[in-house]
Amino acid sequence: MKKTGFSVCLALLLCIFAVGLAEEHTIEMREYPAYIRSVDLTLTEPVRLYFLDKVSDLPFMRIDDMAEYMYFLYHEEGKDPGFDLSINYDGELVKLSRENDYYAEFDFGKNTITFDDFNAFLHNSKDTTLIDLVTEPGFDEEGRTQIILRNKEAFFDRFGDMKTFDLGAYGIDLILQDGKYYIPLQTINDIFFYPGTNRGFLFNGAALFLAGDDELWNQREQKYTDLADLYYSAPTAQRSEALSDYAYYELCLVLDNLYGLKEPHDIKQFAQTFYEIGLDEALASTDPTEADKALKEFLDYYLDDLHSVFNEFSSLAGLQPISDSNGIANRKYEEHSQRYCAAREKAYPDGCPHYEEVGNTAYITFDSFESNYYGHVYYAAAENGEDIPDDTLGLIIYAHSQITREGSPIENVVLDLSCNTGGAVDAAVFVLGWFMGDAPFSVKDMSTGAMSTSIYRADVNLDRCFDEKDTVADKNLYCLISPVSFSCGNLVPAAMKSSQKVTLLGKTTGGGSCVVQPLSTASGAVFQISSAQRMSFLKNGSFYDIDQGVEPDYYIDRVEHFYDRNAMTDYINHLF
Repeated sequence: MKKTGFSVCLALLLCIFAVGLAEEHTIEMREYPAYIRSVDLTLTEPVRLYFLDKVSDLPFMRIDDMAEYMYFLYHEEGKDPGFDLSINYDGELVKLSRENDYYAEFDFGKNTITFDDFNAFLHNSKDTTLIDLVTEPGFDEEGRTQIILRNKEAFFDRFGDMKTFDLGAYGIDLILQDGKYYIPLQTINDIFFYPGTNRGFLFNGAALFLAGDDELWNQREQKYTDLADLYYSAPTAQRSEALSDYAYYELCLVLDNLYGLKEPHDIKQFAQTFYEIGLDEALASTDPTEADKALKEFLDYYLDDLHSVFNEFSSLAGLQPISDSNGIANRKYEEHSQRYCAAREKAYPDGCPHYEEVGNTAYITFDSFESNYYGHVYYAAAENGEDIPDDTLGLIIYAHSQITREGSPIENVVLDLSCNTGGAVDAAVFVLGWFMGDAPFSVKDMSTGAMSTSIYRADVNLDRCFDEKDTVADKNLYCLISPVSFSCGNLVPAAMKSSQKVTLLGKTTGGGSCVVQPLSTASGAVFQISSAQRMSFLKNGSFYDIDQGVEPDYYIDRVEHFYDRNAMTDYINHLF
């Protein structure tokens, strides 16, 4: 049932949220330990948080402390040696400037945060382009090139618009009192920490946790981590009215600014959407379980874009099982996945090999793009005669050695992405570089309008040179795709089709164009969305969306035919 007491128009929210600049507040400082990724690592000094008017579950942070932790996240944790910050105070205005001269200006009178360029302010100083999603640094500590090379001669950037986060329009206030500047902790998370580092501070009332879902849930072992046990060790509690109101409007703020698929979902303002679907009251509930379940319902059934997922309940709600509910798109995707995986299992009851040769054709199969190490690990393994890491890069390195071995019969190379659900951009770029030599990668930021295209190469044979010996571009190249091919499993075929160097076989891919953006709520629930950074392919100088999927060049109608590789090899050899 729709909540009648909530205003739909964000312009009226100042009348609802009652923390303001004009009134004097009682402010109490408390210190908390901060755990970094695990229970074994903490910040050397406790973190100072501030609480207004005896509200103990809505923490603020001073802007000078925020700058300190931002430096820690970007410079130290993010291994960006060039990252630096400076602060200039001028009455109600505070300017936070990067070493690259881009800035964020806080107006404590108007309750706004304005960036002259949001992307450039959060930009890693080592990146070649404005929106460089590859995490591989490119060089080791000795200055030697590593496994992925950015082509600094073949890229372009189109910078975005000036961006203002109008906190006041959401009833969120910046507090200036007694010459000190205070910002809600979750606002700091959402604007400064998560977009650039995928990490933010979770607060359970007893400690802070600089962690994401992958530090709380061990995906490989399918169990919660020791850090999660500590996070959920705090007692559960109801949310204060102040926290409930703030959490709701902060959620609207972050989704309005960082969700990348607003247009196809016909969303202009999330407050309006929450009202229209009747979830506004539950999302603003003082019951944390009710609020968390409402968020999960919205992500599952209304966004339903496969990237937007509820991961963990808040510490106030306590550790709870995550229900297996899904929207229409998710259920349809699961049905496709079950069909294709079942057909492959029938063809390969002992498991499908990652590398297989059938006659003159090599098949490379993996179900997620995994990049688990920096380049120096692969080089060290090769130089010491050790096993190459068992991830996507390691598989491609092995496959390349087999395909290019002396006397190799291989004429055709098939990349089987028919059950691939996506994964790491670094691995996707490495695969593209192996197939095509130059790997183009284009991104558009739907929030700022910024656009970037990068060109990468891969050192597949680990000789620290980037040349024609690292590719299979001289072979007949194919990619097997299906409705299960999603995210990077969709991006790679899109780039291949655009190149006109690779023939796509199968059925239209499952789509997925936006990079995943991890987030949390103000009460500590962990979730993720399709971010504003949309992966695209470039054609004739224009960026094209790939969210609706990529069509094959040749259709394969029956699922079982995808995995009859003797027939597939014969089919390929008679295509031309």
